[in-house]
Amino acid sequence: MKSIPIVLALVLGLVSTAMAETRYVSDRLEIQMRTGKGTQFRILRMLPSGTALEILEVDQENGYSRVRTPSGVEGWVLSRFLMQGRAARDQLADAEKKLARLELENRKLSASLEDLQKTKGSIDTEREQLVKENRKLSQELEEIRRAASSALAIDAENKELKSRIVAYERQAQSLQQENEGLKDRTARDWFMVGAGVVILGMIIGLIIPRIRWRKKSSWDSL
Repeated sequence: MKSIPIVLALVLGLVSTAMAETRYVSDRLEIQMRTGKGTQFRILRMLPSGTALEILEVDQENGYSRVRTPSGVEGWVLSRFLMQGRAARDQLADAEKKLARLELENRKLSASLEDLQKTKGSIDTEREQLVKENRKLSQELEEIRRAASSALAIDAENKELKSRIVAYERQAQSLQQENEGLKDRTARDWFMVGAGVVILGMIIGLIIPRIRWRKKSSWDSL
């Protein structure tokens, strides 16, 4: 028979453990944690609003709950002062912290956006400068191509002129050779003519005295 209370105690202990959950002190400034279920029991702690309490046991009849603080202190508090969610002011404080964090992130993002816009403006300026330089280089390249085309045309004309000069030089050499040949032929012709004149003169010189002698002889015979 003595074992029955022990078993019941163990069962109740398991049930109370299975029922353990977390509740929060309500928005009241403070609540009293007592050693028992009533105001006649000694106060253990004053629990400020928002304190997280582990529920160990709930007495629906007396309206008390046995709880454990984060530091491990156990005691009884009025169940009506407990709520499932966190206190409104704690939630507000968290919301304010979150808002401050978001505002800080927003400022950082705004600064990053401004930096990106400045970088974009710098990139746009560099791009415009590169476009201008590209146009200038394209114009210079076109001028070089034109100059190269003109140079090629001039080179072709020079080659043609050189070919003509070579042809003219050959023609001049041929004419010079022909001229020298004509000079030699003319000299020979003049030499032959001179020789003929000399021979003719000699013949005339031989004939004329005879003619004169014959006429003289004929005149003497008269």
